[in-house]
Amino acid sequence: MTDTKHATADVELKRSLSLPLITFYGLGTIIGAGIYVLIGEVAGKAGIYAPFAFLLAAIVAAFSAFSYAELSARFPLSAGEAVYVKQAFDRRWLTIATGWSVVLIGTVSAATLANGFIGYLGLFVRLPDWLAISLLVVGLGLLAAWGISQSVWVATVITVLELLGLLIVLFVARDALTALPQRWLELIPPPTAEVWSGIALGGFLAFYAFIGFEDMVNVAEEVKNPRRNLPLAIILALCVSTVLYMLVALTAVLALPIETLSQSTAPLATVIEYHNQGSPVSIGLISLVAVINGALIQIIMASRVMYGMARQNVAPRFFGNVNPFTRTPVRATMSTTLAVLVLALWLPLVTLAQITSFITLAVFALINLALWRLKMLTPHPAGVVRYPLWVPVIGFMLCLSLMITQLMSHI
Repeated sequence: MTDTKHATADVELKRSLSLPLITFYGLGTIIGAGIYVLIGEVAGKAGIYAPFAFLLAAIVAAFSAFSYAELSARFPLSAGEAVYVKQAFDRRWLTIATGWSVVLIGTVSAATLANGFIGYLGLFVRLPDWLAISLLVVGLGLLAAWGISQSVWVATVITVLELLGLLIVLFVARDALTALPQRWLELIPPPTAEVWSGIALGGFLAFYAFIGFEDMVNVAEEVKNPRRNLPLAIILALCVSTVLYMLVALTAVLALPIETLSQSTAPLATVIEYHNQGSPVSIGLISLVAVINGALIQIIMASRVMYGMARQNVAPRFFGNVNPFTRTPVRATMSTTLAVLVLALWLPLVTLAQITSFITLAVFALINLALWRLKMLTPHPAGVVRYPLWVPVIGFMLCLSLMITQLMSHI
């Protein structure tokens, strides 16, 4: 008789994600996690200079994205951040802390989106917040446990809808964007400490909108030809999302009074309604689906990190179990789902987003340091995409600067 316990332990994740799928996976979590939920909050901090806040966040994210791209080619394994830190510093406590920080980022981010879900759901139906959040999180947990191919195909379809939603906003409010040549002087921030402090705080919050490309490395063991496809997909996803964010941010601040934009719980629907004086149902529905997609991918990511850490013996072996039927880490997925539900019911949207951004910046700073050290130790690994040494150095300094700015704002 086959030993079921050992047979289950030997089951591996299925490599089923091509370059287009993994790129859409990254796009889905980046776009769903940000612009649909937080553009109004960013405008509340940075005012009409919100596009500069998004640009600042994009620059910070870009340097770290290049570091992730090279590291993902060096070590194409689940629990990527924990692997990178272990290889660079060989400190068990630091590896464990990094891995669990990434799990925390995924769970808090999913909880953030579950809260953002409420604002758009209110356009269609009124449910108690706790009930809507509970139904959403439990449903996403079950889908994530069902299978990676099914989950990512669902995420890919939703990502196409997300992109369509942003294009609809740009089309409906196109008059505002075409007015840019006449109004561009309004968007240039004056050299005052108060204005740039607001831009920096808005950039800290906008940074949450770029979180997602790092999630891609945590499904590395399910990507086809990961040494080639992962780095390329990371850069593609970040470039596309940055262009769209800048266009949508410009359109939003030109189309709406800043007070209206900053106070909206469904900001892109408000742009449609205000500018077109029509029903925001279509964009509201797409926004709702986009938020769901982002939360789904965060749950997948966090569960894969827990699985990867367990396989490296830096987390309880309980999380390293792969279900032989679904070929997914069901125990890790269900544990992540429970944590998301607790956080979503406990903390408000902006608090969750700020926590996510701060922890993510801390992890990014460490990852940049890890790549710097690895490049010093092994500067020319065979068959791996490489970037200049100054990339992780600047990435580290930018992450640290944005963290300090946020801390100073609370003193």
